[in-house]
Amino acid sequence: MRLDRPMVIIGAGPAGISAAKTLAAAGERPVVIDENAYPGGQIFRRPPAALARNETQLYGFDASRARRLKSTFEAIAPSIEYRAETLVWSVEDRRLHLSTAGIVKCMPFSRILLAAGAMDRVIPINGWTAPGVFSLGAAQIALKAQATFIGKRVVFIGTGPLLYLVAYQYAKAGADVAAVLDSSEPFSKITPLPALLADISNFSRGLFYVSQLLLRGVKIQTAIAPIEIVAGDRGVTSIRYEQSGQQGQSDCDAVAIGYGLRSETQLADLLGLSFQFDRRQRQWLPVTDGAGRTSVPHVYIAGDGASVRGSEVAEWEGELAALSLLEDMGRGSQKRASVLRRRIDSLSPFRRALDDHVFPFPHHFAEAIRDETIVCRCEGITAGQIRETVATTGEADINRIKAFSRLGMGRCQGRVCGAAACELIAATARTDISATGRLRGQAPLKPIPLSILAGDRR
Repeated sequence: MRLDRPMVIIGAGPAGISAAKTLAAAGERPVVIDENAYPGGQIFRRPPAALARNETQLYGFDASRARRLKSTFEAIAPSIEYRAETLVWSVEDRRLHLSTAGIVKCMPFSRILLAAGAMDRVIPINGWTAPGVFSLGAAQIALKAQATFIGKRVVFIGTGPLLYLVAYQYAKAGADVAAVLDSSEPFSKITPLPALLADISNFSRGLFYVSQLLLRGVKIQTAIAPIEIVAGDRGVTSIRYEQSGQQGQSDCDAVAIGYGLRSETQLADLLGLSFQFDRRQRQWLPVTDGAGRTSVPHVYIAGDGASVRGSEVAEWEGELAALSLLEDMGRGSQKRASVLRRRIDSLSPFRRALDDHVFPFPHHFAEAIRDETIVCRCEGITAGQIRETVATTGEADINRIKAFSRLGMGRCQGRVCGAAACELIAATARTDISATGRLRGQAPLKPIPLSILAGDRR
C-alpha cells in the first residue's frame, strides 16, 4: 500500500535494512534515509569503489553477515526509496527537514522508524584535543573507509568490546599497535562466565581478538587509569597512565580512545518521545514496549539507537519494530514477533554481563579530570569552568549548566561531550547521575550550511 505520506526509516545499518526488508515484503515502499554513501552502518561500512576490498578483508568473522545484508539491500532496492548521503537536521509536525549535497527538502511522513545507531562514549583527559587523538569509531572508519591508519604507532585506550576489535583490526592490517590499555579489572571478566557462555560465538570472538593481539606481541594492560596524552608541536608523542599505583608511559604518535557506545537519541528527542534513565548504560533512553513501539504512536525505534546491544540484536529489533508497525496497521505476524523476542531475550544475560562486569563504564574517572582539561571541544569549556558553574549556581541539571556556561552549545550540541559532562556535574554536585538530566535536542541536529536556514531551496 502506497501512502501519500510515506513510511520513513532513518538509518541503513543492520536494523534499518532488516526493517526495510520486512516492510517491503509486506507490500510497502519505505523511504530509507542514511547519512553514509553506502548502506551497512558503521559495522559494515564500505570503502569507496577505488579502495574496494572483499568482505573477508573488511569484516572478518562478520563477512557472511555483511554479504547477506548487502544482498538483501540489493534485492529490495526496487521496492524502496533509498536516499544516501542525506542528513535529517530537523523534524516538526510529521515533516522531516533533509539536506542532500547542500540542497534542502521537506518530506512529510506517516510513520517513522528510527535506526540511528550509536556513537563513541569518551572521557576527556589532558591532551585529548591534540592532533593524532581519535575516537575508536573514527579510527575504525579510517581503516575501513580509507584503508589507512591514524598513525604509525597507535595506542588504544578505554574499555569495551570495540577496544579489542579495532586494535585487532589494526594489528591484522599491519599497523604498529603499541599497547591496548583497558580500564576494567582483569578478574571482573571471569566472574560472569555462565552469562558470557549464553552467547558463545561473541565470547569466542573476544578471546580470539585478545589472543591474536598477544601473539603479535601487543602489550595489553588492564585496570589502568589515564593521566594524560603528551603532545608536541607535531602532535601526539606518548600517553601516560596509572596502574596499581604505578605510573607508566607508552610512546606513540596516535591514540584511539573509547569507553563503549552511547545511543544516538537527538532525533528521538525532537520527535517528542518519552525517556527513562538506564542505570546499566548510564544514559536516558527512549521508552519502548520491547517491540519497537515508543510513547508516540507513529514513531518506532530499533537497534543501538534504542539501547546498545550489538549489531546482531539490532538486526532482529529492526524486523520486530517493522512487524509492530505493520501490526498497528492491522497486519503483521505475531508468531514471527514471538520468535524474535525470544532471540533477543536469549542474549540479554550476555549483554548484562558485559556492561556490569567485563567492561563497566569507569564513571569514577570524571572526578579525576583536571580543571584545565577541555570537556566541551566546540566551545572550549574546561572541567574547571564546569565545576565552578556548579559551585556558584548550585545547579546540577545539565541544561541549566549549559545556559550558564555554553557547555554543549557548539557544533555537536553535546553529542561528544554530553555524557562526560553529566558524569562530571554529578561528581561535583555529589548527586546521582540521573539527576543531571539530559541535554535537550535542538534543530539543526548537526552542522548545515547557513543557506539552508535562510531558506535556500536550490
